[in-house]
Amino acid sequence: MQGEMACVLLFCRLFPFSHRLTGTSICFLSLFLSYLCYCALFPNGTVMQKPGDPTASCQRADGAKRRLQKSLSCLLPVDARVSGVDEASHLKTDQIRPSTPHAVRNGTPSPPMSHLKFGNKKLPNAIIVGVKKGGTRAVLEFIRIHPDVRAAGTETHFFDRNYDRGLEWYRSLMPRTLESQITMEKTPSYFVTKETPHRISAMSQDTKLIVVVRDPVTRAISDYTQTLSKTPDLPSFQELAFRNQSLGIVDMSWNAIRIGLYALHLENWLRYFPLTQIHFVSGERLITDPAGELARVQDFLGLKRIVTDKHFYFNRTKGFPCLKKPESSGSPRCLGKSKGRTHVQIDRDAIDQLRDFYRPYNVKFYEMVGHDFKWE
Repeated sequence: MQGEMACVLLFCRLFPFSHRLTGTSICFLSLFLSYLCYCALFPNGTVMQKPGDPTASCQRADGAKRRLQKSLSCLLPVDARVSGVDEASHLKTDQIRPSTPHAVRNGTPSPPMSHLKFGNKKLPNAIIVGVKKGGTRAVLEFIRIHPDVRAAGTETHFFDRNYDRGLEWYRSLMPRTLESQITMEKTPSYFVTKETPHRISAMSQDTKLIVVVRDPVTRAISDYTQTLSKTPDLPSFQELAFRNQSLGIVDMSWNAIRIGLYALHLENWLRYFPLTQIHFVSGERLITDPAGELARVQDFLGLKRIVTDKHFYFNRTKGFPCLKKPESSGSPRCLGKSKGRTHVQIDRDAIDQLRDFYRPYNVKFYEMVGHDFKWE
């Protein structure tokens, strides 16, 4: 207002005829002259800013001097200042999520969010070490729907076949995980490989181990059924399982039989890991009560019980539980065709002989783990 009055007085002294103008005319002329004065004083409009304009703090009048305020928005190009200020307001969030990039860096926009990689590849915190044909794939597929679990999709066979490649190679096979997430992998042959417990212990003595066990007789038949589907000219089950069936002498060198000697394999693991770091999943209960078994797995891993009975339904065709259809998917998730296949028919006498053979090993295993799996 003072600027407008000064302009009016100046106009009256310069132009003697101004007293003839009406009050309205003088008002319009004073506004016009005020605008001219403003444009002359501030040609770039850098001082008068809109409230909330991110560039307002860049330049301010300080007596006769103008001072450039050092702020994040002033360091950025004009067209990037809005995003730069927005970044400053979210600085604490970026510190929590260090992988989130700045919107502008050296005047160059960051790549689209879809191309960014979050988290790091870590060595596994937990490993499903066995057993073959016990239900390891089911446990992995069921537990990996938990938001705090990330798992390698394929069996790495690092500790039994690829150990000479080194831990960095092993790490490269793992998925990227956040600090709050658990990294897992599964390779069922680990449980029966003599060198594996020592090697895993050398990597980390804190590794949690999961073993999915199943009636060793049923497991052996399932193992044979799978091999037969790939090798049709395979000898009969009885020929492979017995050295002399009439005398009931079982061939312990056959891998399908040897895997079921759980007590012998566990003794090797207990040389390197305490029993509290090994969790045993019942392959039978995994079929009849998948939610109950997964609840115990989540407890063992220190996870919140998020995977519950609402995630499962029983597929009568496969005779196996499947994951219910996710909201974003068009169909339920069941395991592959190789899972839940019909077993070959085995002579009843051969089955009874195998049960007699495994009985003392099963009893010892029950005593070692403190749980009766009721395989008789």
